[in-house]
Amino acid sequence: MSASACHHRNRPSCSQDVRARGLQAIGYRHDLFSSGDLTMCAPSAPEPPDPKETSAASTATNVGTAIANANLGNVNQVTPDGSLNYSQTGTYKWNDPYTGKSYDIPTYTATQTLSGTSQAIKDQTDQAKLNLGELAAGQSGFLKDWLAKPVDLSNDATEGRLMDLGMKRLQPALDARRQANEADLINRGIRPGSDNYAQAQNIQDQGENDAYNSLLLSGRGQAVQEALAQNSAPINNLTALLSGSQVSQPNFVNANMPTIPTTDTAGLINTNYNQQLQKWQQDASSSSDLMGGLFGLGANLIKFSDRRLKKNIRAIGTFANGLTKYVFEYLWGGGEQVGVMADEVRSYRPYAVTTVNGFDAVDYGRAFA
Repeated sequence: MSASACHHRNRPSCSQDVRARGLQAIGYRHDLFSSGDLTMCAPSAPEPPDPKETSAASTATNVGTAIANANLGNVNQVTPDGSLNYSQTGTYKWNDPYTGKSYDIPTYTATQTLSGTSQAIKDQTDQAKLNLGELAAGQSGFLKDWLAKPVDLSNDATEGRLMDLGMKRLQPALDARRQANEADLINRGIRPGSDNYAQAQNIQDQGENDAYNSLLLSGRGQAVQEALAQNSAPINNLTALLSGSQVSQPNFVNANMPTIPTTDTAGLINTNYNQQLQKWQQDASSSSDLMGGLFGLGANLIKFSDRRLKKNIRAIGTFANGLTKYVFEYLWGGGEQVGVMADEVRSYRPYAVTTVNGFDAVDYGRAFA
């Protein structure tokens, strides 16, 4: 009978509910039937873990750990400017594509509530932003037409702006100076129409002409900058309207919460299987000796010598101490063995015979001492 087999011809299988006798304590079952035959079964190897079941267990652990960590991280906060609260608002189904199992995943909602003062400021700020937005919307129409006209920075346009500036700012000063010069000429007795008066007027005209030339030469850069500033003024105004003021938001802290490490469920399952497999291998190794009829007890060698466990028994001689030497085979196989019969040893040295689960075994150390 092989180590993995568990049957005997014309006999019930070891899984049947029959009367147990024999070496159950050492990992085998010996079922003695009415005919006296003995059926022996080697221990079965542990079933390896099912990959899908292992994956399902691992996934379930990971999902549970992730949900627990999410709950730990959802810390409600209260500050002088407001509060932040988390609440579970529902779940959704997630299907594992490998195992086909479904898991309920919770969904959360974070609700921020401002304090009374902060809420009032926000309401007023929102209204101000709305008003500024409406004003900016109106200004944007004007700006569209304004930007459609490019700034003219040519010499004629620039000198024209400078002359306009001169007429507004420089000419009044020149006119005042002319009147003062004319009054001074009259006071000194120089009358209009005289050569001295005409000469004085020519000097006055030359000075005014020089003043305008100086304005045109030195004021060009300033005129260009003023033209660009005038062109940008509507844009700057609109930007200011759109910027508005911002409400102060509550200053929430990042809660330092612990996280739960993920349990290596698959590793634990495989470790447990490997431990069972190692134990089975050790048991199978030990039972291999037992199938040969041998097992150790202290420093002595014990061997099953019950006639009921043997077949093809024949005497081949005598040992030195007078016991008959037999050749036989065990019922479970293993080839021919040489030894004694327990019933004969009991009559010669009874202390060398022991009973294991109803079958006689001989301590050969004592039998042949």
